[in-house]
Amino acid sequence: MEFDDEAEHRRLFRVETNSPQRKAVFSLEQGGSLPVKTTKNTVIQSFKIVILSNKLNLLLPFGPLAILVHYLTDNKGWFFLLSLLGIAPLAERLGYATEQLACYTGPTVGGLLNATFGNVTELIISIIALKNGMIRVVQLTLLGSILSNMLLVLGCSFFCGGIVFSRKQQVFDKGNAVLNSGMLLIAVMSLLFPTLLHYTHSEVYAASSELVLSRSTSCIMLVAYAAYLFFQLKSQPSFLTESEETSDDDEVPEISKWEAIIWLLIFTAWVSLLSGYLVDAIEGASVSWNVPISFISVILLPIVGNAAEHAGVIMFAMKDKLDLSLGVAIGSSIQISMFAVPFCVVISWMMGEQMDLNFQLFETATLFISVIVVAFFLHEGTSNYFKGLMLILSYLIVAASFFVHQDPDQG
Repeated sequence: MEFDDEAEHRRLFRVETNSPQRKAVFSLEQGGSLPVKTTKNTVIQSFKIVILSNKLNLLLPFGPLAILVHYLTDNKGWFFLLSLLGIAPLAERLGYATEQLACYTGPTVGGLLNATFGNVTELIISIIALKNGMIRVVQLTLLGSILSNMLLVLGCSFFCGGIVFSRKQQVFDKGNAVLNSGMLLIAVMSLLFPTLLHYTHSEVYAASSELVLSRSTSCIMLVAYAAYLFFQLKSQPSFLTESEETSDDDEVPEISKWEAIIWLLIFTAWVSLLSGYLVDAIEGASVSWNVPISFISVILLPIVGNAAEHAGVIMFAMKDKLDLSLGVAIGSSIQISMFAVPFCVVISWMMGEQMDLNFQLFETATLFISVIVVAFFLHEGTSNYFKGLMLILSYLIVAASFFVHQDPDQG
């Protein structure tokens, strides 16, 4: 379709095509996206597209099976393992539904949607754990997601991309990488000060200064993350434009807007239900497997919960789209550290719980060193398989450390 007047591009309107099953949806607000076509599917067609088209969804039956095992046996280890396997495809489908919905909203709202739902699985698990008073599990799970994205996911993408393009150095936007490294260091600073305040015993008001500092710092972190989003989406839209251009082939959504919303609600509800059972089984699984809770929370939960996202990052790197890989891997780390962590502190405040930003000395030091390592590997704006291998090995060191680390709160 052609437009006679350029002003028509700034309106939102719909045009019915010849086929009764299809319509062209144009969201051409100022700064909006290109025309998007979509198919209006029946319920069966939508089910086939969303559920039957992805091989990872073969793990979906493990969710109901986990609930069945929960009520029929007392084996917390098997129940926890089945719950983990059941949540993995749900996390991936949540991302899929979000991407489909973002096709109808333009880059700005689409970016906000991805920022909101990108790590919704971790947020749901954290909120449920907060309701159960398991503050330490919340802290460790969020910490594990940050470490997993920074070291394991980014390392795998660098390594696989470097193997595929072994005869050249892959490059990415150095300026954006340095900016993201700075945001991660701000997150570390926000966690470091309450921890130092606790371990130096320098509180003005014993037992309350640390909590007050954490809550005020969390509010500042949320403001900083909002400013970061505004800067990325409005003031510096070049990265978003490049992301859209690199995904032109995938621009036509497979499901309609309302289908995406409905599936988003369904998957969110199912993740919430399964997460409740998962959180209840963490301590039992730790006893059953004779594995520290810190290892389960920091290593196992993030790896399984973000497995599908990890695969997507690696595929981008193997297509020489490293800016997209970094946008997901480092972007997710920033989202969790600058949004999810302070958000949970504020939510716990509303619930009457006392979650703070003191993640304990061992955990905070691990995060600090990991951010420094990643920042050094990013500052040149290039990647290769060796850098990827070093990040993967660094993650293995972290995993081994938490396997032998007894958390003082559960000692």
